[in-house]
Amino acid sequence: MGTTFDETTIDDAVADLAAGEKAWAQTSLGKRGELLDLIHRRTARFAEDWVRAARTIKGLDAGSPLVGEEWMSGPLAMLQATAALSATVSALDKGRSPIDGISLGSAPGDRVAVPILPLDIYDRLLLSGFRGEVWLRPGVDADTARRRAGLAQLDPTATGGIGAVLGAGNITSIPPLDALYELFAHNRVVALKLNPVTDPLFTVFEMIFAPLLELGVLRILLGGAEAGGYLVGHPGIAHVHMTGSAQTHDAIVWGRGADGEKRRKSGEPLLRTPITSELGGVSPTIVLPGDWSEADLRFQAEHVATQRLHNNGYNCVATQTVVIARDWPQKRRFLDELRTALELAPQRAAYYPGSDGRVADALAAYPGAERLGQGRVLVSDLPRTGTPLLRTEYFSPVLGVVELPYSGGDFLARAVDFANTELTGTLGANIIAEPTTIARLGIAFDRALERLRYGTIAVNAWTGLAFLTPRAAWGAFPGHTLDDVQSGIGVVHNAFLLDDVERTVVRGPFRPAPRSLFAGELALSPKPPWFVTNTTAAQTGRKLTEFYAGSEPVRLPGLFLSAFRG
Repeated sequence: MGTTFDETTIDDAVADLAAGEKAWAQTSLGKRGELLDLIHRRTARFAEDWVRAARTIKGLDAGSPLVGEEWMSGPLAMLQATAALSATVSALDKGRSPIDGISLGSAPGDRVAVPILPLDIYDRLLLSGFRGEVWLRPGVDADTARRRAGLAQLDPTATGGIGAVLGAGNITSIPPLDALYELFAHNRVVALKLNPVTDPLFTVFEMIFAPLLELGVLRILLGGAEAGGYLVGHPGIAHVHMTGSAQTHDAIVWGRGADGEKRRKSGEPLLRTPITSELGGVSPTIVLPGDWSEADLRFQAEHVATQRLHNNGYNCVATQTVVIARDWPQKRRFLDELRTALELAPQRAAYYPGSDGRVADALAAYPGAERLGQGRVLVSDLPRTGTPLLRTEYFSPVLGVVELPYSGGDFLARAVDFANTELTGTLGANIIAEPTTIARLGIAFDRALERLRYGTIAVNAWTGLAFLTPRAAWGAFPGHTLDDVQSGIGVVHNAFLLDDVERTVVRGPFRPAPRSLFAGELALSPKPPWFVTNTTAAQTGRKLTEFYAGSEPVRLPGLFLSAFRG
């Protein structure tokens, strides 16, 4: 356990887990809740070590505001997930559905909507004006939703074998969150192989997950592609889950080169073990034309820059294509503000392998592209079809702009068609619209949300918020297949353990406080701490993590002060 690749290490880990599966089957719901609470406390204890390791991986100075990203997408996400899962397990242990007491709503197209944000007073205080819900598949009624919530924890004795999890290398909470989902949603014990990029976190994860390691239901492995290939092909593995690119997925499932393509065409995969996945794609941000103030233009430009530059663009759900109305009178001003935001955002190292090569590929494909800041590329007025930036996930700070020759409701409908048909992937889509524009569109706006085939949709927010919301379901829009996997198959996070999930929808205020109040929006949130332009993001991220470690109200005044100073 925990050494670089050799077959014996993986064989021993799988053997340990085969014994651990029996222990997991005998672990009661009450004990499972206690384990989650213990992992929560250990996450708080080792949070600073976690962030220090992440900062080393990503080449961030200790004093950089960007360290806030590592607090929020690392230990904070883990703290929220363990608390939410613990509440679900506790409800099940008492014979209740995890969504008992939750007032279920409705969504367009005969869908049940399960609220996920806000759920308590702290959500309302810390994310004032933000809302979220999980839409279930059409035809699933509220009674069915309540009855099925809990997934494999409805019968904790029925374990599902050993799951191999191939961890992501970009966001540091992805590997531990995926391991928890295997354990609790599917009742599988877990062999977690870290991406080599995150190897410096191995000891931190061992310390946090010590209770599960001691029980024998988790093993953490190191190694590169060869180790991953041996693990997923091991006869003791019952299921595989991976986070990464569609290319990596296809190499695992079908193999590489001509042999892999031959297997795909014949429908005979190299990997015979079932696999789920969370993959990337070309995520759009649709900007609806409206009458915006100069402050609106500047704020939303920073919003889009954040959607591209958070984690330097190494996010599966990073915006890669901005869809805008060609005849919007404020189009030029908005694009000028976007250029400024991209150029002035804090510079950072291109830590993720292959980033510089992907940026070079974009510059070669688009000789007229603008270079803004360190390694940042803006490609304006893209063709609306058949161009690489619409089909290739660059996974780097490359952003394109597509202009559509429509206006009003026609623009929105055409933008949805464009996103559904011209862009690769279905993980996440964003819509930015002034509230009076949404009100004017009325049912047409609701219909547009229904028609967008994406696993997460964010309205005046970034889909990354859903990643940080533990009860949100996170994954591609359902329906993909192994031979056309797009953004993946299945979901993770989903701390209510809902069945029949279709998508997550999150919404936020168009303006930050106090401008939101002046414009009639009931939202007190300042500039979000995940904005790359937030000057106190590191301090706020740390304070949020400390608060969620114990939910102590005495910490709130300092947290609010830091947030509003950002």
